[in-house]
Amino acid sequence: MITADRLLPIELVFNPHWWRRTADISFDRAFYMDPETRIRNDVIMRRVLHERYGALGMGEVDPQPRPIIGSLHVAGGFVIPALLGAEIWFEENAAPQPMPLNLSATEIDALEKPDFRTRWPMNELIAQMDALEAEWGSLVGDVNTDGVLNAAYLLYGQQLYLDFYKNPERVRRLLNLIGELIVDVALYIRERTGSCSISVNRMVAHVDPHLFFHANCSVQMISPQSYRDVHLDVERRMAERIRPFGIHHCGNNLHRIALEYAKLPLTMVGVGWGSDVAAVREALPDVFLNLRLSPIRMLHATPAEIASDTEYLLQAVGSLENVGVCCINMDYGTPDENIFAMAEVVERYRNDQKDRTRI
Repeated sequence: MITADRLLPIELVFNPHWWRRTADISFDRAFYMDPETRIRNDVIMRRVLHERYGALGMGEVDPQPRPIIGSLHVAGGFVIPALLGAEIWFEENAAPQPMPLNLSATEIDALEKPDFRTRWPMNELIAQMDALEAEWGSLVGDVNTDGVLNAAYLLYGQQLYLDFYKNPERVRRLLNLIGELIVDVALYIRERTGSCSISVNRMVAHVDPHLFFHANCSVQMISPQSYRDVHLDVERRMAERIRPFGIHHCGNNLHRIALEYAKLPLTMVGVGWGSDVAAVREALPDVFLNLRLSPIRMLHATPAEIASDTEYLLQAVGSLENVGVCCINMDYGTPDENIFAMAEVVERYRNDQKDRTRI
């Protein structure tokens, strides 16, 4: 629960291209897998955020090195696909890209959950955790554990969606296998560092750093009935193992699936730009809603238009309790004026809320 002095938290997340052009950070393999590089870049990122957006509470004025195991400033959901056998393609100015496996139905049926402790990249990261903890006495950071449908599509391709209708039992088995692996990894990371999903969405740190935030990017590609018939029970099982539980839904159709999400023990949901915010709030009255602005509009629109976008979201959501505002994966060239226009609207709503509380 967000306390009164933390009303309407804001979060900004910039994509690797922004960081490459702004701070000359390379997102090659070393960014994710080399401890010294991770620690050095973490300091740079916290400093750059404070220099540009310190007025919004971002970054740190004098960041010091810390034993970080995974960046908290960019997403990079390659760990689960890699554990399942996908080759990972790293680039200097882009997020790591898992290569599709396009397994056959026979190969999908034969797939077994791997022991994450013995496979790359977790075996390498665990060894690094052990060394860093021995040196520093603690660990921080986490890794993006992606989502079951995202990973399943990477493994099985478009046949996955056909089998929602032709062979739903195959899909259930595959999603449950991936869901179990995701929770295995998230629980292990959280036990070591204290968090498991800040790298999925930084708003998690404001709501509850222990929260597990499941990436449902691909759920927008299936119908509410398909979600209810096949996918929902997978997330129920996940939520039984790891709480607090939340859902990242970056699609513009959250309102279509929100009543199904309401059957889960949710703490937080990411509301993709374009979703019907009022309908989402009606379906999820007690859940923290992280309202997402469009990074494309943030790049190309005027400050007045961004202010209007922000105003629309905050008007539509109704009560400002359990609400945050963010823009994720902003690209290089995004005008600071647009970011500050968003922040000015949020600050006005904060002040209005405080004034009503005093009356």
